Amino acid sequence: MDKGLVLVYTGNGKGKTTASIGLGVRAVGHGKKVAMIQFMKGQNNTGELISLKKLENFTILQAGREEFIVGEADPMDVEAALAGFEKAKEVINEVDILILDEINMAMDFGLVEIEEVENLIRNKPKKVDLILTGRNFPEELADLVDMISEVKEIKHHYNNGIMAKKGIEY
Repeated sequence: MDKGLVLVYTGNGKGKTTASIGLGVRAVGHGKKVAMIQFMKGQNNTGELISLKKLENFTILQAGREEFIVGEADPMDVEAALAGFEKAKEVINEVDILILDEINMAMDFGLVEIEEVENLIRNKPKKVDLILTGRNFPEELADLVDMISEVKEIKHHYNNGIMAKKGIEY
């Protein structure tokens, strides 16, 4: 039970960040210390950011800008992601659980190198649980992780013209 796990939430469906937050909240209930770094996110009015800042032993840091990346990443996006990843390497020694939210997309966009994430997985403290979220989890890392859950979209309200809703998407 002392072995830290590496868990992945990926896929095109909604709920990957929410699942990782639920896991983190559960862990805090058992006295664990949790940190979450949100890659490619910088919206300071999200429900999770507001709520988690009130929760003791759960810290959250955003490493991105407010707008979504459309097309090519900007040098600012790379800089923010690299700063977030440096922070991840720093705090992994201070927590029981580290959640790297949207790290899979950061790798997919080339903001963080897959090899860097591989090194983090291989060299993480043995007792730390590491959670990776986001679409497009790279297959070459699959053998290094303990669990991969794919969240599959079957139907989504976006397809009916219902845009992001406060308390549901943010």
